[in-house]
Amino acid sequence: MLELLAPAGSPEAVVAAVQSGADAVYLGLGAFNARANAKNFTDEEFLDAVKYCHERGCKVYVTMNTLCADRELDAFTDLACFVSDAGADAALVQDLGAARVLRSVCPDLPLHASTQMSIHNLAGVHAAAQLGMKRVVLARELSRDQIRVITAHAPIETEVFVHGALCFCHSGQCYMSALIGRRSGNRGMCAQPCRMQYSMGRRMDDYPLSLKDNCLLDHLAELEADGVKCVKIEGRMKRPEYTAIVTQIYHRAIHEGIAPTEKDMEKLKLAFSRDGFTDGYFVGEKDKMFGVRTTGAERDVRELFNEARRGYASGEMRRVDVDFHIALRAGSQAALTAADDAGRRATVYGAIPERAQSAPATLSAVSAQLYKTGGTPYRCRSVNGTIEPGLFLSAAALNELRRGVLAELTAQRGQPPRRRRGNMPRVYRGVHDRRHPVLNLQVLTREQLTPELAATKPANVYVPLEILSAAPEAAQPFAENGCGVAAVLPRVVTDTEMADVAEMLRKVYDAGFRTALVGNLGHIALARSAGFDVRGDFGLNVFNAQTLQVLADAGLLSATVSFELRIAQIRDLVKCLDTEMILYGRLPCMVSDQCIISRASGSHSCQTPAMLSDRMGSVFPVVREFGCRNVILNAHKLFLADKLEDVLDCGLWAGRLMFTTESPRECVMVTKTYQGQGEYRPNGLTRGLYYRGVE
Repeated sequence: MLELLAPAGSPEAVVAAVQSGADAVYLGLGAFNARANAKNFTDEEFLDAVKYCHERGCKVYVTMNTLCADRELDAFTDLACFVSDAGADAALVQDLGAARVLRSVCPDLPLHASTQMSIHNLAGVHAAAQLGMKRVVLARELSRDQIRVITAHAPIETEVFVHGALCFCHSGQCYMSALIGRRSGNRGMCAQPCRMQYSMGRRMDDYPLSLKDNCLLDHLAELEADGVKCVKIEGRMKRPEYTAIVTQIYHRAIHEGIAPTEKDMEKLKLAFSRDGFTDGYFVGEKDKMFGVRTTGAERDVRELFNEARRGYASGEMRRVDVDFHIALRAGSQAALTAADDAGRRATVYGAIPERAQSAPATLSAVSAQLYKTGGTPYRCRSVNGTIEPGLFLSAAALNELRRGVLAELTAQRGQPPRRRRGNMPRVYRGVHDRRHPVLNLQVLTREQLTPELAATKPANVYVPLEILSAAPEAAQPFAENGCGVAAVLPRVVTDTEMADVAEMLRKVYDAGFRTALVGNLGHIALARSAGFDVRGDFGLNVFNAQTLQVLADAGLLSATVSFELRIAQIRDLVKCLDTEMILYGRLPCMVSDQCIISRASGSHSCQTPAMLSDRMGSVFPVVREFGCRNVILNAHKLFLADKLEDVLDCGLWAGRLMFTTESPRECVMVTKTYQGQGEYRPNGLTRGLYYRGVE
């Protein structure tokens, strides 16, 4: 049976979810969850929520799925210990270093890989399992066939998002909110720039990044048949009534086999929708997934929400099955035992039975009294026991026994498990501080690989895998100048694309190149199995020294620090392997399975970048990515050539110039400027987040 996971953005939403049939709820407290703007929970509210849920047979998962800076890890650890001691059933994590910390400090707290970890293939699931994850929340962009293949071979549980908001960008790879307004989606502060208006050469009246809400109600049986463990409803920022409405409809479909009616679908749309719903990613039809927020008549919404609130607030609708055993013996106290399906047993003792004057106690009569569990979170499933002939016990005494034994069983069910406590794992300083980092270049197009650029003699050049496999000769001038050449793997490679990528890697290997730049956890094994040494790209979201240690333990040659860090934070990182920092270029805002270029041009011609203009007049180039995906680039170019003294203090192995829309001539000019041989300065430059940081 599928586990139904519902959102709980407030204590009232916990009640709404549990009473409406959720098997588990997910919630956040403190600063380390991906919905920092939700109401979230105080410590006391959290303890009450865990107790409330566990008494009613509902699990509690805690979202701790943001990137953590080094100076935050002590507070993160304290919160994790509190969560573990309270008996939370799992913690969701994104940060690789934070996962390492949790596994060491709270070894008995199960860990789930958040969708923010960007896991979209079987190799990624295996990598998550090696990090200690018990479950992985798969990327929302996966199709039914891709989910089926992953789940069939996964060493851990899989969870699929089935209802609610769809991000335009792959989760964990969106930097747009941070780059525009310092509000990092990876830190729980997303400002939802994908819901804003943009122009693609026409009037400012379009929403080309706003997707409809997901709805997989009609596909639940498929997911269950494929072995998916859990299905998840989005909505911690939404009202408790929304949680109740959606949870109830999905509960009926999963646990009662009741297909959704037209009335159910109208309720879902009225509760919240964006021009209806979509299952486009699941069924592989991505062209008609766009929509904006729509609302019904205010009176209809109010009536719907009032009805939902009356439902979950009217009393106990959630029932846990219990079995009673009664013992009535002459001269001994009456004894009643209650047992649940988890093996818990509670026994209480009451009055000594009297000799019956007229109607002696029978198992049938006693059962009738014990079945009256209304007003409690229990349902009497059976009554058995021993009743000696000729005895009598009053209804009041039986009621007292029932109340007492259920109270004792409730106390047991709400008791948190005992869990071990470990120590903060060490980070091993393996790299001496460097004062003079080498210069690496990254290109996007074949045309940028010119002999003039090779003559600048960078330490390494990073070339997209597609280009290097199709034209390895283009990189030969760099190799002849003593420059290392690395193939840049796409950030997204699904299992259906693995064969094509493996073939491209084989061609690159045969051409004599042996290094790959990898930006996803699941691609490390892919590159290594093809014979490549691996360097880590920015997509791995290195935000602390613990993450560097994870990547060092995985055998990477180097890692790229997150460009959401401040320079001071980069400087203070304990560097256990060679560390790289991006110093120039249009930083990537989003990577998406949607093709903006085809929407703008009307065809799938990806040679000419599209342009998105926002209401402030900023223009964001959109370039093609492997698999007909798109990358939205920042409107302004990062430029630090006049700030290199600050960079030199960071103890880096390398600084990287990232070329995207630059002409071949511009690439050379920029490189020489960073080498102290030119005076190039872009229009509309930015210092990125290196000085201002993110929220």
